[in-house]
Amino acid sequence: MNDLPRVILKPGREKSVRLRHPWVFSGAIASLRGHPSPGAVVDVVDEAGRFLARGVYSPRSQIRVRLCTWDADEAVDRTFLCRRLDRALSGRRALENDPATTAYRLVHAESDGLPGVIVDRYGPYLVLQLLSWGAEVWREDLVALLAERCAPRGIYERSDAAIRRLEGLSPQTDGLLWGEEPPERVEVWEGGRPFLVDIRRGQKTGAYLDQRENRLRVAPLCTGKEVLDVFTYSGWFAVHAASCGAASVVGLDSSAEALDLARENARRNRVEERTTWEEGDAFAVLREWRASGRSFDVVILDPPKFAARTSQVAAATRGYKDINMLGMHLLRPGGLLVTFSCSGLVSAELFQKVVFGAALDAGRDVQVLSRLFQGEDHPVLLTFPEGAYLKGLSCRVW
Repeated sequence: MNDLPRVILKPGREKSVRLRHPWVFSGAIASLRGHPSPGAVVDVVDEAGRFLARGVYSPRSQIRVRLCTWDADEAVDRTFLCRRLDRALSGRRALENDPATTAYRLVHAESDGLPGVIVDRYGPYLVLQLLSWGAEVWREDLVALLAERCAPRGIYERSDAAIRRLEGLSPQTDGLLWGEEPPERVEVWEGGRPFLVDIRRGQKTGAYLDQRENRLRVAPLCTGKEVLDVFTYSGWFAVHAASCGAASVVGLDSSAEALDLARENARRNRVEERTTWEEGDAFAVLREWRASGRSFDVVILDPPKFAARTSQVAAATRGYKDINMLGMHLLRPGGLLVTFSCSGLVSAELFQKVVFGAALDAGRDVQVLSRLFQGEDHPVLLTFPEGAYLKGLSCRVW
């Protein structure tokens, strides 16, 4: 028997662990044997002391243990990190070998068996996010292994997500971890088109890589159309649409800095003459345009996360309903609505109900043409449905 600290579950609370869900919540724990420090490896056992799984301890988080293995003989150590990292990299081999795409996710946290670890590639640079105590403890080994296996020019940290505060970690940690400091803007390729990314200050780790496949899928549907891209950020949906022959594209965002980057991306792709950029609050601007009778053939809605906590879900659904209703009002009959939610707490079923409610309020008949999802480099572990955070609908609006 090993001498690891033990987390003992309450009677009847072991089911999710046996089903290999990677989170153990504080409310499921009866007692603790030993004195694990934050980030320490612990064994999770049932009330009779039988081994269930092994994971990493986080004393201040509601997610008290993030599970790593269900094999009692597998140690959670540097060798474990090697195996999991190699498995994740092998799953991205097709992207690695595709010269037309040089920005994608290499490690997707729990779904790749490395809880709290995000690794994104932007051309010759890697961006690392460490969002749990376990990930924090693994920092040095992860950097060394990534440098060895991926041979990047530099590894930059962007551990600035709010979840770190819930873990009891420093709320914002960023900076160079290895190699060369990245330039102000890094050029990457997506679908054979160049884009600039600010990996130091941009949203998420610099760009919304989870939308890559959706951008490439939607862009050809915009040929010859007048397109509105709401919450455009740095303009990737808009630029792809214009590059596929959209008659005109309007990109709307509240950030002047993001729109400056969008303009540069349009210039790099030689579509600046067919793209215009509007700064403003999406809800207010769309209301103004509705009142003035403005209309489009395609409306793309890709808002930021509206619900980070369960208490915010009700307000989030109201926001999603409002923005979708406004989008429908701006569409010409037979137009295409492409709408997304990246709020993990808003399920695909709930999101469809919200869009249904928006259609009723807008007085439009809406047909679902296809369901959209995060890219293959953002896989969803079947035992971890929470990983399916991005959902979308492509709809015909009459």
